Amino acid sequence: MRQPSVIARRVAVASVSLAVAAGAAACGPKDNDAKGSSGDSTPHKGGTLTVLNSNPQEDFDPARLYTSGGGNVPSLVFRTLTTRNRENGAAGAKVVPDLATDTGRPNKDATVWTYTLKKGLKYEDGTAITSADIKYGIERSFAPELSGGAPYLRDWLVGAADYQGPYKDKKGLSAIETPDSRTIVFHLDKPEGEFPYLATQTQFTPVPQGKDTGTKYEQHPISSGPYKVVSNQNDGETLVLERNKYWSTATDSERKAYPDKIDVKSGLDSSVINQRLSSSQGADATAVTTDTNLGPAELAKVTGDKELAARVGTGHFGYTNYIAFNPTVAPFDNVKVRQAISYAVDRSSVVNAAGGSSLAEAATTFLPNQKSFGYDPYDLFPAGASGNAAKAKELLKEAGYPKGITVTLTHSNDKDFETSPEIATAIQDALKKAGITVKLQGLEINDYKDKIHSVKTEPGFFLAHWGADWPSGGPFLAPIFDGRQIVKDGANFNTGLLNDKSVNAEIDAINKLTNLDEAAKRWGALDKKIGEQALTVPLFHPVYKRLVGKDIKNVVISDWTGVLDISQVAVK
Repeated sequence: MRQPSVIARRVAVASVSLAVAAGAAACGPKDNDAKGSSGDSTPHKGGTLTVLNSNPQEDFDPARLYTSGGGNVPSLVFRTLTTRNRENGAAGAKVVPDLATDTGRPNKDATVWTYTLKKGLKYEDGTAITSADIKYGIERSFAPELSGGAPYLRDWLVGAADYQGPYKDKKGLSAIETPDSRTIVFHLDKPEGEFPYLATQTQFTPVPQGKDTGTKYEQHPISSGPYKVVSNQNDGETLVLERNKYWSTATDSERKAYPDKIDVKSGLDSSVINQRLSSSQGADATAVTTDTNLGPAELAKVTGDKELAARVGTGHFGYTNYIAFNPTVAPFDNVKVRQAISYAVDRSSVVNAAGGSSLAEAATTFLPNQKSFGYDPYDLFPAGASGNAAKAKELLKEAGYPKGITVTLTHSNDKDFETSPEIATAIQDALKKAGITVKLQGLEINDYKDKIHSVKTEPGFFLAHWGADWPSGGPFLAPIFDGRQIVKDGANFNTGLLNDKSVNAEIDAINKLTNLDEAAKRWGALDKKIGEQALTVPLFHPVYKRLVGKDIKNVVISDWTGVLDISQVAVK
């Protein structure tokens, strides 16, 4: 995951798409029996599912989408070699076969991955899906005019770094072989035990070359999933999906595809969406949202109403909000100063600033608190619930600042309850008790991103966040702590500018593992090892609370996306 373009888009996705647009919330692993208020809770086929969103489903082309696990609405149209397991909770964080018969067969060192397609796979026009179509779909994602998707393959595939896509280079990628219509083989330039996770990305969607219309393909992409696009207006603001009659449950046990029609309406204010879902009048009774959470005020209102509370679900997506230090900037070049701030932080006040304990969980580890990431609970600088000012003062004295220090905390002015003024102020108040005077530097969101993602301008002390491309420690730790991913003349995300040979070597060693449970344990141990350097202060992991219409049934929320899986929803 060395590509700066990967990470640049990743942050945008984390704050807009992955954290909210991967699905619609309804209920989480512990309360996943929400079935709406109608009498019969058994899901049946038929009816229309309405989706009420703030953000349009732009760039509805599998090459251009950047999703986690294939996305939510996109996964109704685009099938991939593998997909996320469509189950509640931790079970949903597993990768399972989709178009392929298994999750992939690696060679001994995980540099070659082979897949066999299931028999009987068809597009919406009844033609057969072939391995050549998947190869072509991947190749077109390299075209500059179709950029935007997760470009790991540019970094992972042998000889792919400078490939410009099939429109300019008809030869294609020699690193992808299709010896027959059902077999596809990938040759990687380094071991990648997590290749099955990557194969869930929409770039692995089959695209028939004869039906490729370039940048216009998003208007009517050829469906390999249970639904086809019948209307796409204003770049995804309004999408209408209807059944693909050639899709079969015989080849797809993951997607339930209960509704006959999916009607996606975007460009709505978040308060309007939640009000419409709350009222559940007319078509809104069978509506969900794939990008709008309940805010603190809305949640308080809903919690006091039993009927509404029964329609609110809880989900967790792999995501961490944290304080970042640049150790090349004084006084943060002194580890004791970084440790002092770690002790002084009042996580209770930060959680309150993020919306309260219903919407945020205090974090002491960089990895999210889920098994699939390799979560290993540790608290290296125990601050308690409200901060340890005495310990912080002691460390400052040892660092040569017996009278305290004055520092500047950079944050965004965006009202995201993550890197925004509310969080910054909570930190400012806590650190004051430890003799640390914090001046706040609030920047408009674009200026903030430009400043913190440039090695040349990165401040010493700022708010940041990171989310998962898939539920594993790899895409979580490597971009932030692998020294080989430091980008000096572009978008940099190794905020601590860490280039520790032992850390880099362990990342490489874990990447070779195809036993993902064993890899998870190693990621957890590495998280703790890196944490000892106090380059970040984990603050909290977000919790997603979302409302569904009163007649929505069969709610499934996995730990992969943290939000309702639209492919499981029924309206009858």
